[in-house]
Amino acid sequence: MHAIAIHGGAGTLSSAQLTPESDRIYRTGLECAVRAGFAVLDSGGGSLDAVTVAVQALEDDPLFNAGRGAVLSANGLHELDASIMDGRNLGAGAVTGARHVRNPIVLARLVMERSPHVMLAGEGADEFALEQGLEPVPNGHFTTERRQRELDLLLQGKKAAGREALMGTVGAVALDARGNVAAATSTGGMTGKKWGRIGDSPIIGAGTYAANDCCAVSATGHGEFFIRASVAHEIASLMRYRGLDVVQAADDVVLRQLARMGGSGGVIAVGRDGRIAMPFNSEGMLRAAMDSRGLFVTGLLRD
Repeated sequence: MHAIAIHGGAGTLSSAQLTPESDRIYRTGLECAVRAGFAVLDSGGGSLDAVTVAVQALEDDPLFNAGRGAVLSANGLHELDASIMDGRNLGAGAVTGARHVRNPIVLARLVMERSPHVMLAGEGADEFALEQGLEPVPNGHFTTERRQRELDLLLQGKKAAGREALMGTVGAVALDARGNVAAATSTGGMTGKKWGRIGDSPIIGAGTYAANDCCAVSATGHGEFFIRASVAHEIASLMRYRGLDVVQAADDVVLRQLARMGGSGGVIAVGRDGRIAMPFNSEGMLRAAMDSRGLFVTGLLRD
């Protein structure tokens, strides 16, 4: 049994914004990424490789708020965050505020596998990338006309301008045939963010968590709430200590706990039994899933 789920952000678009053409484009991007990750699993590869490949595909697609196509901070720069976790041994790596790394998820994995640390920030993250042989890219590599326009409008006082990317994040969770789970999350953050703001995406236990005894989780939403609720770890804890399955646990946290706090967003999660959960309390969440039993699904809104 193997399975994978991905997300491309929650609250990123409304039904009013969704045209038949944008529906097709988003679903195509999601399908390409989930199939890339599933191909790793289907050929006998591990969950860690599968989530890395899937998130890389999303980072390279300018549709999504991660890597190429990431939103701009108030200073006019891209500041990228990512994290990854290996359910076999609770190994984890994360980066925040990276500015010159083409695929932040690759750097997060290198932090996990080639350093004694869990999280590296800013210039230190970029310096570590150079030491590991990753070719730097100019910060402008990540800029698209759409993201520049969003920032310009926001700085002009049109606060709704950045709403489309408010909760944009990408992520993947996977279970491989050996029973190992992994999770990965990557984001450009919030349009116009200031003061070095960091959301939940690079924080283990908030935006990302994986452990073979329960599940793998990647979150997307208003990060401040996800940090306060330790969303990813809370789902795992409900499975461990209350005996809930992955769907029950994810629903409890996203649809009840987060909603009571006023937090908006969603998660993707896979249990060690291969069940997949993709709840969200926002108007929509870009998502897709595949498994070895024949499941294939993509979704944008409450469809």
